[in-house]
Amino acid sequence: MDSQLSLWFCSMSTAFCFVFFSFTLLFSLFSLLIFVLRLKLWCTCKTCQAYLTSSWTKDFDNLCDWYTHLLKNSATGTIHIHVLGNIITANPANVEHMLKTRFENYPKGKPFSTLLGDLLGRGIFNVDGDSWKFQRKMASLELGGVSVRTHAFDIVGSEIQSRLLPLLSSVAGKEQVLDLQDIFRRFSFDNICKFSFGLDPGCLELSLPVSDLAEAFDLASKFSAQRALASSSLIWKVKRLLNLGSEKQLKEAIKVVDEFAEEMIKQRREEGFSDRHDLLSRFMGTINDHKYLRDIVVSFLLAGRDTVASGLTSFFWLLSQHPEVESAIREEVERVMGSSEQFASFNQMREMHYLHAALYESLRLFPPVQFDSKFAQEDDILPDDTFVRKGTRVTYHPYAMGRMERIWGPDCLHYKPERWLQNGRYVPENLYKFPVFQAGKRVCLGKEIALVEMKCVVLAVVRRFNIRVPHSNQAPRFAAGLTATLRGGLPILVQEREA
Repeated sequence: MDSQLSLWFCSMSTAFCFVFFSFTLLFSLFSLLIFVLRLKLWCTCKTCQAYLTSSWTKDFDNLCDWYTHLLKNSATGTIHIHVLGNIITANPANVEHMLKTRFENYPKGKPFSTLLGDLLGRGIFNVDGDSWKFQRKMASLELGGVSVRTHAFDIVGSEIQSRLLPLLSSVAGKEQVLDLQDIFRRFSFDNICKFSFGLDPGCLELSLPVSDLAEAFDLASKFSAQRALASSSLIWKVKRLLNLGSEKQLKEAIKVVDEFAEEMIKQRREEGFSDRHDLLSRFMGTINDHKYLRDIVVSFLLAGRDTVASGLTSFFWLLSQHPEVESAIREEVERVMGSSEQFASFNQMREMHYLHAALYESLRLFPPVQFDSKFAQEDDILPDDTFVRKGTRVTYHPYAMGRMERIWGPDCLHYKPERWLQNGRYVPENLYKFPVFQAGKRVCLGKEIALVEMKCVVLAVVRRFNIRVPHSNQAPRFAAGLTATLRGGLPILVQEREA
């Protein structure tokens, strides 16, 4: 009797598993069919066919350069990739419409939040509505304070003096090739970990140690970004359900990040946080939810690490091609600081208008975040008369905008800091023409801290070293990711300057 009952249970379990698997498969196929019908994957227009077949790669090294080409040839500066359900624009009027005039109609949207949800959770860069407003207000109060900026300045100064400069000195004059992109990523990760968690991972020590946290964070960012490249979200969702391939690796990487964050929060609760200056400690005074705290701080970790490293890498690549800009920066530093070897102060940096212009010009041509997408909540019409259907993804493209002659003039492809100066003083441009730090209600709260960090690095390095990039005339090739990252890094040679 017992054996018959066991046999019956086994049969029922097998039948249930078969029915469940069959239902899941049929539902997945049905969802895929609906997706195909909705996105018109049969579209035969030249642009969609080039995207689907990747034939654009015959003429362009980077997807962003192909989009730039299409946008330049569009009368309105706007294109539609039908198979992706994506409208892409490089029109400043459209950008202002999205980020200011009809801000409420263009949230991040559920599709975007789903892509990054496993990594960023309910963090500020992945939410809309009341949750975003709450975090925005809280972050604005924290990041806007003088004490916080001074704390960030001290962290950056210490990392430069104790690690970055000694590392560059150790390879100077030895014909030893160094990957500057890797160095800046390590530098930025040390800084943002100290600033966010009060933890020093020591990534930029002379031995250039491997950090499990940094590697996990890199993989989590990479695989999260790759989800957006799939022709259907169903592909990565099924892989996640079955725990396969890149989704399995993403899950493992996020587990490392989660365990680290959980340990830091637990430790801070036990040790106390009222007298500490890092972001985690500041936010813990307001938020008790551990998961929410983790999401908020990990979001700042992502924003503060990769964007600064990307911006510095592009800047030094451009500087290696334009020695006249490097000379002008050194002349300005000499004029403002004299022969002093001290670290530049906030006030001294404010007087360096050419340095500021040189950085902005670099960001114009190579924004760390090449594009940003929103999802229309309701039907709309953009200022250039483009109709936007409810649910459509609408992307503005700072990388392409920096290369548009109609925006920046016939010399738009030239690196020219002088375009930002009038009578030797920096003059800002319309933010919707230069949305590198976003604009409107979502303008980057960490903008000033990031710029000061970049200026500190540039001043420290150009005063003491000559950085040269072998084969600097080769066009950059970007790897897929949430921020602009050079494939193969940026190999450099370092020479100590003569006193």
